[in-house]
Amino acid sequence: MTTTGYFIVMEPILSATEFNRLVQNERALDELSVAFDQRYIIVDTNRASSDPVSDPVGINATNRQPQCPVIALAANDVKQPAFVDVVAQCEEDLVLLTSAIDNNPLAATLLVQLLRHNEHSTVEQGLYAESLSYSCLQHSDDFKQWLATRPQPDSDNASNESPLIIQRDASQLNITLNRASKHNAYNAALRDALYEALMLAASDNSIVTTMIRGAGPSFCAGGDLQEFGAARDAAAAHAARTTRSTALLLDRLSLTTQFVVHGACIGAGIELSAFSRSISAHRDSFFQLPEVAMGLIPGAGGTVSISNRIGRQRTAFMAISNKKIDAEQALNWGLINRIHD
Repeated sequence: MTTTGYFIVMEPILSATEFNRLVQNERALDELSVAFDQRYIIVDTNRASSDPVSDPVGINATNRQPQCPVIALAANDVKQPAFVDVVAQCEEDLVLLTSAIDNNPLAATLLVQLLRHNEHSTVEQGLYAESLSYSCLQHSDDFKQWLATRPQPDSDNASNESPLIIQRDASQLNITLNRASKHNAYNAALRDALYEALMLAASDNSIVTTMIRGAGPSFCAGGDLQEFGAARDAAAAHAARTTRSTALLLDRLSLTTQFVVHGACIGAGIELSAFSRSISAHRDSFFQLPEVAMGLIPGAGGTVSISNRIGRQRTAFMAISNKKIDAEQALNWGLINRIHD
């Protein structure tokens, strides 16, 4: 057992200097991988090295990353070294992160690798990489185990309703997600309808503003669980996601599209919204990325859109911990632009 400040952990803890020395060793770096059952590394970025010899590399100089998440113990999550994937600011955070990684090590590893990649990629490149990673995990044993143990969803009694309400008000296009009885869960029908509505906005120059809201108690409760696991062909699923990409279209319309959200904004509910430059959230809103707990990663564009708004370390915290973020914290992070009552 190791004690550091207000953390008590059962894993070896490295200083930033010791971490950098470790990754300079080729053999050691190879084995810092989930393939060798190294599920994460914990680094106290505030602790000085126990080795009195100065480090010629410097704590921010290396770009050599292990193939597993790097968790930093720190009093705050700002200005952390580039090698850090996710920050634990208290004991509760550390337990959430390590437990989640232990439960789904492959999903957590692919997530941080993807976030590292997308930090230096274009939006289109990031979405392409996200789709490939998501398709890969859809056929993993961890996701299959989650599918086998999940509660069976109720049948969709509102299947005859239009998934969207579209109204034109002069130069403004109003789009309302209309699966209120399902908390606007994001299914294939809603995705296709939203793409067509956004394509209208993209192709009609007389539309100056597009406003997107949700009917009912929630803006969007994430992907529809009834459709999870429906993909049998990973390549075909990837082709479908990247051929008619709602995320990419939203990015292209980011300056003219505004979201007004409330209640649950889970998974796709915040991943898609985050492409816009303007998100107004009701004070009761909360935001959550639960996919890693299912053996997946965010798959509606969140590894690009959310990361671009709040940085990859906070995105990794949301996705790995599965913790709910309230409107005040979302505003403080820059995940949303304003709070309304």
